Amino acid sequence: MTELVRTEQIARLRITLEGIEPAIWRQVEVPLNATLKALHDVIQAAFGWEGYHLHLFEVGEERYGAPDPEWDGLRPLRSEKAIYLATLIERGIERFGYTYDFGDDWRHEIAIEALEAADPAKEYPRFLSGARRAPPEDVGGVPGYEEFVRAMTHPRHREHKAMLTWHGGPYDPEDIGEAEIVAALGKQARRRTLGRAAYLKSVDR
Repeated sequence: MTELVRTEQIARLRITLEGIEPAIWRQVEVPLNATLKALHDVIQAAFGWEGYHLHLFEVGEERYGAPDPEWDGLRPLRSEKAIYLATLIERGIERFGYTYDFGDDWRHEIAIEALEAADPAKEYPRFLSGARRAPPEDVGGVPGYEEFVRAMTHPRHREHKAMLTWHGGPYDPEDIGEAEIVAALGKQARRRTLGRAAYLKSVDR
């Protein structure tokens, strides 16, 4: 039992925000024993969001998230805390969807690119690569984001000063903000490592 826990596998995922060109995407490594709730936290960190809007995962005909009677309607959500990434892989799932903020409607495609043995010298989840900074919270979806970028990148734009004030500072759509992403995922990895170490200690007794 303990050896199975120690021998860990990870999935390399490519997460692409839909509807925006050039594409905004992230490549991360996530343990197979991560729940979809944990994956939600990874996505939030990788895109620099705060997680205060509703979200859901769409896997085939099934939807997972944090159940909410106001939004469930005729298609209730299954709990994202009760399903693991490994389970999706066992089902043969290679791609699935994730939507964040039902107002701005940020839809993502998550592609499972590879499965690998975890490197004992590294902590997971882990950021690998990506492109472009994600839209700020509450910018107004794809149309709002496109207008926001035009205003922020053209000092003579009539809304430049207003958008600068609203955002709280400059915004460079090409600057992914890698240091912030690595730091945010690093915090998640350290919390996970501490929890894993405590578990291994308990089963070794």
